[in-house]
Amino acid sequence: MKKVFKKVFKKVFSGVQPTGNLHLGNYLGAITNWLDLQGQYQCLFGIMDLHAITIRQDPKVLRANIIQTLATYLACGLDLQKSKIFLQSQVPAHTQLAWVLATITPLGWLNRMTQFKDKAGSGSKAGSGDLEGYGDGSYNIADNKDKNANLGLYSYPVLMASDILLYQTDLVPVGDDQKQHLELTRNLALAFNNHFNCQYFKLPEPLIIKQNKRIMSLQDGAKKMSKSDPSEISRINLTDSVDEIVKKIKKAKTDSQTLITYDEKRLEIFNLLNIFASFSEKNPQEIADHYANSGYGKFKNDLADLVVAKIEPISQKIKELITDQSFLNQQLNNCLQDGQQYAQNIASKTYDEVIQIIGLKL
Repeated sequence: MKKVFKKVFKKVFSGVQPTGNLHLGNYLGAITNWLDLQGQYQCLFGIMDLHAITIRQDPKVLRANIIQTLATYLACGLDLQKSKIFLQSQVPAHTQLAWVLATITPLGWLNRMTQFKDKAGSGSKAGSGDLEGYGDGSYNIADNKDKNANLGLYSYPVLMASDILLYQTDLVPVGDDQKQHLELTRNLALAFNNHFNCQYFKLPEPLIIKQNKRIMSLQDGAKKMSKSDPSEISRINLTDSVDEIVKKIKKAKTDSQTLITYDEKRLEIFNLLNIFASFSEKNPQEIADHYANSGYGKFKNDLADLVVAKIEPISQKIKELITDQSFLNQQLNNCLQDGQQYAQNIASKTYDEVIQIIGLKL
């Protein structure tokens, strides 16, 4: 009798913090890629609420943001038959494993992380919102006098590593400029394996996403589009109305040159061309050539039409879901309970094996 082998899919893990409206950068930089990964991999997507509270949150607003983040995932097209969505705080092993990893994390590694410096020094009430934050800068918690500085924020990268390693993740979706963000996670996996003389944790690999360029602020092409930016017109939220989208694109910063060219030194028009290309079948250079002598007015009008065509249905769906009592009372809980059970089964097994390895299990 011929044996039938079940196909084993590689595990992909990613997540977003529930710290406010998700925006165009989240959509093009993460969520559209998640949609492509469904069916190809074993996908687990988290709502990273424990990361969110490293910055002070209003409890009522945080609860509303959690609901809105889940509604956004679903409105964008995440298929619960192909992917699992869970709430980080509902899986205790995230913090349990983070503590184990913290005991083998040299302070020097954390001092080189830019996440603490960026958040503690900014006075921001919202996090970066994605699986990013590792860098090559140097910073010491003892030197920071900002009221936002706290141990949770300082140890944030260790919890992030725990999030990834807990599910024996094979691949983490990142952009070309974000490969460094997995370095600490990989280093901690190696440190654990070496310290306990085992080959337990996989070394997660970056799943490089090439099709979309990094999406920058509409008001400053040198800054990444961010929901923590105090300027509301710097970003297009996935809940924005048609009028808001059109207004923000029309007010998007350009420069004094009249000719439209695809030149990375011209930061703002470079960013707008990348956004245009993300919503069209053409590459940025083709678009620049087409609009070269048309002026910014026509270019921005056509860009607004493209963005509205894709984002307006998502915005409407989000608003429908968060005002739908059947969604709030039943579907939301069912979705999160299903995701929690799935995540818990994997996470509990991993943590149980970890405490066996380190000698905590009698």
